[in-house]
Amino acid sequence: MKRVPVLLIGIRLLLGFVMIFIANSNFAYVRMILVALMIFGLLTDIFDGIIARRVGVSSEKLRRMDSRVDLVFWLCVGWCTWLLNPEIIIEHQFAIISIFVMEGQTYVFSILKFGKETCTHALLSKLWGVTLLIAFVSMIGFGHAGLPFFLAVFFGVVGHIDVYLIIYFLPKWTHDVPSSYHAYLIRDGKSIKRHKWFNG
Repeated sequence: MKRVPVLLIGIRLLLGFVMIFIANSNFAYVRMILVALMIFGLLTDIFDGIIARRVGVSSEKLRRMDSRVDLVFWLCVGWCTWLLNPEIIIEHQFAIISIFVMEGQTYVFSILKFGKETCTHALLSKLWGVTLLIAFVSMIGFGHAGLPFFLAVFFGVVGHIDVYLIIYFLPKWTHDVPSSYHAYLIRDGKSIKRHKWFNG
């Protein structure tokens, strides 16, 4: 069981590139296959952390690996969206670029302050992941952006602001911080509660 979290992370990494291959193929039902793989990828993301905490292997190294693979996976999903619906990406390019810039800034701010990338796995970031999934299902599965895309952008902005505040408040690098409020408590030397299903 202790190897399962690493296996799930590896599967998610592989899934991203498999999805790009499928998006470039002439397979039947490409869109539905991609949607199914995307949902499966999100499930691996949910359960790798839960299992890691259950079996006592939720280390800094594992959590950082998880964050890096998450980034690669969603970039692959975004690339699939571009391959299938480039007009959607072009139409919403400024919103997409803004999210990319905000994501890049979290790495810059964290590296400048702590010397390593951020790895908060904050609750708002998890919520953003859910809205991302819904938006990509809408775009890849049905060729539609609309409200799902708007919600993904909205929670992307809110989630990144939360991460900025976490980085600002934390006195030293810490992984699995539920929110900026919890980071504020940590700065004041107070203990925080982490939900066993979300943050160790």
